[in-house]
Amino acid sequence: MKIKPIQIALFLILILGALFGLMFLSQKEGIQKAQVREDGFFYDGVSLKYPTYRTFMGLDKDSSISKQDILEVTQIVTPLEEEPEIEKSQMADILKTDSISRPDFSKIDTTRIVRIRYPDSNPDFVNELKRKLSSKSCRIIHYGDSQLEGDRITGYLRNRLQKMYGGSGPGFIPVKPVYNQLSALVTPSENWFRYAMFDPTQSKFRHRKYGAYLSVSRFTEHQKKQSDSTVIDSLPIVKASVVISKSPKTYAKFRRFTTIGLHYGNCNYPVKITVYNDEQLIQQDSLIVDGRYHQYKIKTPTTPTNLKIEVEGQISPDFYGLTLDGGSRVQIDNVAMRGSSGTIFSGTDAGIYSKMARVLKPKIIIMQYGGNTMPYLKDSTAVDNYAKNVLGQIRWMRRRRKDVNFLFIGPTDMCIPVNGKMETYPLLPYLNTKLMDTCLDNNIAYWSMYDAMGGKGAMELWVEEKLAGNDYTHFTRKGTKIISELFFTALYLDLIQEPDDHKNT
Repeated sequence: MKIKPIQIALFLILILGALFGLMFLSQKEGIQKAQVREDGFFYDGVSLKYPTYRTFMGLDKDSSISKQDILEVTQIVTPLEEEPEIEKSQMADILKTDSISRPDFSKIDTTRIVRIRYPDSNPDFVNELKRKLSSKSCRIIHYGDSQLEGDRITGYLRNRLQKMYGGSGPGFIPVKPVYNQLSALVTPSENWFRYAMFDPTQSKFRHRKYGAYLSVSRFTEHQKKQSDSTVIDSLPIVKASVVISKSPKTYAKFRRFTTIGLHYGNCNYPVKITVYNDEQLIQQDSLIVDGRYHQYKIKTPTTPTNLKIEVEGQISPDFYGLTLDGGSRVQIDNVAMRGSSGTIFSGTDAGIYSKMARVLKPKIIIMQYGGNTMPYLKDSTAVDNYAKNVLGQIRWMRRRRKDVNFLFIGPTDMCIPVNGKMETYPLLPYLNTKLMDTCLDNNIAYWSMYDAMGGKGAMELWVEEKLAGNDYTHFTRKGTKIISELFFTALYLDLIQEPDDHKNT
């Protein structure tokens, strides 16, 4: 039988009509899925996602934020660019330029800046920050998740504060970096191994001695059991190296470091260390063989152009990392912990953390977490427990270093697909509020990155403007600079206030 076109058309209209009619029967938010409820049918344990007619027609729109709102947020600050390699004769003039040490207030509506919140129980908090930043030496450790990788955010803040208070150098860098590092060029030989306390794919060291930077580099693999003398005698001598030089594509301040620290521990067998600059021998020693934490110092009259640290031995110590400092004033360490929610500090060895903290002497610790835990939070109780866990970690660190000021940077806005469109995680606003309240109740300053971005729904618009990636979580290079400048401007506004002028906003 020949089917006529009119019959095909009627059949399609019937099917489409039926499908459209089902939209009127679909239950709004009828399917529970992790944090969100999606439209669809649910019966006897079986669910079927299906839009309601209001969702399909786009009648339920969140009008709380617009594209213009986001543009206004991102245009109230003007981020700095990296500084190309310059002649030495130009360096002094650049470093004296006032415009690079403070925001351009001719272009900023300060009423639109989301300010840092400070605990009411400590009205002197900002003055404590000022005194520490103005002191002869102020090391800041910035712990965070993958938002910090490649010295993002940290590097921008470091440059700004070093311009204000003095200091130079990029601070901490792993011997074996696992992501692109623009603040300095660090090139390890191929025979290095990297172990991180926060890496879920690796078995943890039984001794849990990961140091203050929570990761270890070794030139021989870690062994769970210590080898006896007969086995050690048969092991070959292994040689490894790491080459350090200044980056031509970073801020000028980072290209000035003359104090290099190689932090190590768990050295139980002889290890020779040799240091060259431009192939000229400048130091040769043996590491201390007592199993304890030590810092091997290398000082140079000027920034080394091609510093090579060579180590050799049969069994590697644990190398906790390098610190590349300018000698005094502000130093800021970037400690990026991919996948971490900031709840692992108390699981590391307290003794080695304490010893490193006594040597490093951090005066301010910034923590930036929350994003990685967001997808796994099921309800408000889970949020409350996470906030308690974070507070427990800070209390653990406070016991190791009692005179530290803590500042917590909350999570970004994050989106997931709901009924075919990207929406903010439902529990994210509560997480932000809970973290803020927990911090302020326990003498910890708090900056809401979520609010600074624009609040609920902001991430979708940041993605549209190419300021965040398609994962609706991480900033692009341009977006990183904007959010960094928003944070620095908020901090700067507090630092320049007279003591009696400061109030929580």
